[in-house]
Amino acid sequence: MIDRVVVLSGPISCGKSTLANGLNNRFGMPIFKTQNVLRQLVKPHLSNDRKTLQATGERLDRSTRGTWVRDELKEWLSTQPVTSGVIVDSVRIREQIDALRKAFGPKVIHVHLTAPPKELEKRYKRRHKSGNKNTPTYADARDDPTEQQIDSLRSIADVVIDTKRCTSHDVLVRVSCHLNLRRGTGVGYVDVLVGGQYGSEGKGQITAYLSIEYDILVRVGGPNAGHKVFEEPDPYTHHQLPSGTRCSQARLLIGPGATLHVDKLLKEIADCKVESGRLYVDPQAMIISNDDITSDQCGVSAIGSTGQGVGAAMARRIIGRFNTPSPLMARDIAELQPYIRSTTDLLDEAYSKGDRILLEGTQGAGLSLYHGAYPYVTSRDTTVSGCLAEAGIPWNRVRRAIMVCRTYPIRVQNPPDGTSGPMSQEISWSEISRRSGISTEELQKTETTSTTHKRRRVSEFDWQLLRKSALVNGPTDIALTFTDYLSKKNREAKRFDQLHEDTINFIQEVERVTGAPVSLIATGFNDRSIIDRRRW
Repeated sequence: MIDRVVVLSGPISCGKSTLANGLNNRFGMPIFKTQNVLRQLVKPHLSNDRKTLQATGERLDRSTRGTWVRDELKEWLSTQPVTSGVIVDSVRIREQIDALRKAFGPKVIHVHLTAPPKELEKRYKRRHKSGNKNTPTYADARDDPTEQQIDSLRSIADVVIDTKRCTSHDVLVRVSCHLNLRRGTGVGYVDVLVGGQYGSEGKGQITAYLSIEYDILVRVGGPNAGHKVFEEPDPYTHHQLPSGTRCSQARLLIGPGATLHVDKLLKEIADCKVESGRLYVDPQAMIISNDDITSDQCGVSAIGSTGQGVGAAMARRIIGRFNTPSPLMARDIAELQPYIRSTTDLLDEAYSKGDRILLEGTQGAGLSLYHGAYPYVTSRDTTVSGCLAEAGIPWNRVRRAIMVCRTYPIRVQNPPDGTSGPMSQEISWSEISRRSGISTEELQKTETTSTTHKRRRVSEFDWQLLRKSALVNGPTDIALTFTDYLSKKNREAKRFDQLHEDTINFIQEVERVTGAPVSLIATGFNDRSIIDRRRW
């Protein structure tokens, strides 16, 4: 079923074919070329030059009163795969447009391009600068009765664009917006997943579970955050690529606000067998240098930083504007060139196609540079808003905001010369063991950081932190993880009603404090450890 017939008109060199190709490349709209029809009708002994084609078109117009374009388009459409729209490049007289409107009604959108004659002549000469003897001059090409009156079609067009002061990209943007191609059918294209505590909430597990439902997976942040995904025989930890990379076929995007360690990224690409046609890295993503890693070491002993160079690179991104060292951005790295492309453009295409997008944040709201307990924070804003900014996604594209929280928050162990930050009511792993029934040995083996492999500290559930995280993130849903730490019996639960009674009471309290439903519940770390209560 055709929803849209985009009909192009305009004088020679106004940019009709360039626009048609742009709409085809960007939005997948097939092109019906009237010139190809005329070429097939020209007798073999005649040349296919512009004059001959113009004369053939005029004969058809006289004999059919312009209906030949409609008839040929209908026949052509019958041989094409089902598509929602088609571009007609191009029409030259009013009768052709009237016939199309009678056949397709309001589905026809007539776009007329124009420009002053001197500008058109300059473009024509630029396009034919090779000086082919068979190429007519601009004056000769315009010396055709139909061509001379073609600009009169602007009076009946739905969209008229003077292309004099526009690039071809400008014209494409303007036309696609007139056609509503860039707006899609709504604003619910992006779901965002963030941490609600101090990181290590289990975002990787939740992201991997959800990833098969999406067309595009987006990752921001840096290699100081490791997201572990269950696999047999050994889990895999993602530091730069989205956590659904190995369990979905979705396209992968790394946004302009991300911070990259090139060697680690390339290793992860190789580990996951990711091809360049699937992964796209924004040219403005920041690169971590060896000097950045060295500079970050002071934070390891002072506040428990991972020392991956992310903070120093982020600082250099600001002060380096005045005296930029090289390399600085992803666009400067030769090994990344096969993956470099503006993720803003890719997301724009995705919105127009109605693609489903999952944006994966890193760390947690309690580590936010602005909202955490400064100075024991990371070097970026880890909230939904911060992640959207790093990815270049506007707020009105967001459908769901999923905040991941664990039943017992953790922080990395205190460094020798300082602390990794405050926690409310810190307790021991042996106490968690006593309450849950999980051995202390298993807990300590599990509870080491994904990036630096350090031991973790643990505390009672922090309801004040939960409330603040809900306020700064505005979650529509909560994903609650590590429910087996409340009771080992929860590992056997496959439905909500099978959870331990105290766990159900705990979940209901989380929902009251956050004002959001607990839609996903992790009962362990295996291939069937998520209870899905979503209504979306």
